[in-house]
Amino acid sequence: MKTKNINRQELHQSQFFYHLDMKKIFFTIIIALGILTAASAQETTYQSPNWWFGVAAGANYNLYGGSTQQLNENVTVPTTFNDGDGLGLFAAALVEYHFTDSKWAIMLQSGYDSRKGDFDQVRTPCNCPADLSTDLSYITIEPSLRFAPFKSNFYVYGGPRFAFVQNQEFTYQRGVNPAVPNQVAPAGQNGEFSEVENSIISVQIGAGYDIPLTSNGAKTQFVLSPFVAFHPYFGQDPRSIETWNLTTVRAGVVLKLGSGRKVLSLDEAVAERTIPEVDFTIDSPANVPGEVRVTETFPLRNYIYFDQGSTDISSRYVLLNKGQVMAFKEDQIGVLATTKESAGRSTRAMTVYYNILNILGDRMGKNPTSTINLVGSSENGPAEGTLMAESVKEYLVEVFAINASRIAIEGRNKPKVSEQERGDTRELTLLREGDRRLSVESSSPALLMEFQNGPTAPLRPVQFIGGQEAPRSSYVTFKVDNADEAFSTWELELTDMNGVVQNFGPYTEEEVSLPGKAILGAKPQGDYKVKMIGTNKTGDITTKEADINVVAWTPSKVEEGMRFSIIYEFDDATATEMYNKYLSEIVAPKIPANAKVMIHGYTDVIGEEVYNQTLSVKRANDVLTTLKNSVNQLGTTGVTFEVGGMGENSAPFGNRLPEERAYNRTVIIDVIAKKM
Repeated sequence: MKTKNINRQELHQSQFFYHLDMKKIFFTIIIALGILTAASAQETTYQSPNWWFGVAAGANYNLYGGSTQQLNENVTVPTTFNDGDGLGLFAAALVEYHFTDSKWAIMLQSGYDSRKGDFDQVRTPCNCPADLSTDLSYITIEPSLRFAPFKSNFYVYGGPRFAFVQNQEFTYQRGVNPAVPNQVAPAGQNGEFSEVENSIISVQIGAGYDIPLTSNGAKTQFVLSPFVAFHPYFGQDPRSIETWNLTTVRAGVVLKLGSGRKVLSLDEAVAERTIPEVDFTIDSPANVPGEVRVTETFPLRNYIYFDQGSTDISSRYVLLNKGQVMAFKEDQIGVLATTKESAGRSTRAMTVYYNILNILGDRMGKNPTSTINLVGSSENGPAEGTLMAESVKEYLVEVFAINASRIAIEGRNKPKVSEQERGDTRELTLLREGDRRLSVESSSPALLMEFQNGPTAPLRPVQFIGGQEAPRSSYVTFKVDNADEAFSTWELELTDMNGVVQNFGPYTEEEVSLPGKAILGAKPQGDYKVKMIGTNKTGDITTKEADINVVAWTPSKVEEGMRFSIIYEFDDATATEMYNKYLSEIVAPKIPANAKVMIHGYTDVIGEEVYNQTLSVKRANDVLTTLKNSVNQLGTTGVTFEVGGMGENSAPFGNRLPEERAYNRTVIIDVIAKKM
């Protein structure tokens, strides 16, 4: 039989070996650090680090109080246990942040926290001794505020303790009455306490002392910090029944390291504060008025995108009621698009696209033999894809009175041409948005772009007239040579003749271009005093001043032109055979002799910027090859080509919505006839 005295003896033995092992560990660490410090000695000196990282280890002396009798649903002992004590291991990771030149710091410890112990032995009604022990332990998280009086190595700290139970086992052992010989002690009972609190919130306070193990001037600094902490009983009741409470005194040591902040020599400090010489120049173009007005043939992407979690047509799309159908005319959409308050190309184009269902209904009404197949694709399965297709079918049937037999529907997990399958795993959210769509498929030429058919064939394009926005060459350019070395940031202060001040920036690049409209507003021109304000890494300011005259770029001269667009699938750089036929038989014959043809490729933002730049160049060259060969075969002379890959940064549309990203996978072709 194990008596309480025997348990105490075993406890003292385990404590002896525990302390012996801890001493060996700490002596080994100190010797290793001494060798490391000698090897890393250097002339450069460093200040004490702000950030410290380390490990803490120690022992918890746990004191039990209250009453414990019902151990769980199956075990209720005959006599109540009250007091007890024991030693448990504490081991945690540590992070500290010390505020520069301050007595204050914050620290966080998180790790294993043992509150094991033995209850004092009791006597049962048969005068038999009974013992109860537990391996109670937690995962603990302990944020603290640390204060070092007089900025000394001694510090105190305190804060909350958040603990999550990890072990709640117990061992109960009843002995025999010593006055009755030849009895056999019953077997011990092992189990888990019931009604244990899974998480507790309590407090902890403590004190410690930092002992530097390396030179204060070393770059990597090591510190050994013995500490003691007190965890009072309030908030630490292990169970929701009975009155068992727990108080802990913890003692241990922290080993931590940090990277020191370099102490600059006088010469280095002067050099750091010296701002390299910079040149500030401004290019404000004269901006002779001129505009290219183009008749745009805008492709109508045959995809309709659905919001996450919905099978209804998105509110982004323009939906009519039956009374509005008679007044709807496809050829008026382009006119409507050019009268929008914000008449930029992207606004005009998206006005056309968001009328796709009305354009489709109008065309099917005018071409009664045409048929379509609506293929809905959802990551949630074909059934949801079918519901998406039914929503569009219901709109066409109910509003445009299209015979339901002319519209087939289909549901799929993924579209036949899937963005997710072509992409990688880094931007799955955007790729999945692109795959949550309905494809309008048809073999009816009246509905489709010339020479196109199949699951990705765009619908027949819409024409509208629009103006080209102010070109980059019309922007005012501000250049600060050597800005990346001289400044952390720089900004612009522009003051007009009436004393009105405008601020632009901050910037980090050497060259910045601003459209004249951003500076002038509605004014045709204006004189400005410009101040460039540069801030270096130490906070010192440098200013440069100049005077400029800004002239707005205005549309007064008109040159007629044509614009066509080719749409590519995600990560594709080769037009389909049908698209090549469209370029050679529709676009090329419209290019007059001596015309200038500008071919610009674009991409969406999915993927790496460098990769997208290369992809946009490939798309532009793909179109160039077809058009150049076609123009030569037609015998058209004097045609010049300008080709460029614009990548993702100059894409014509936004990238927030899947339809915008789909239209950014494009090549735009501008055909400008030579002035007579």
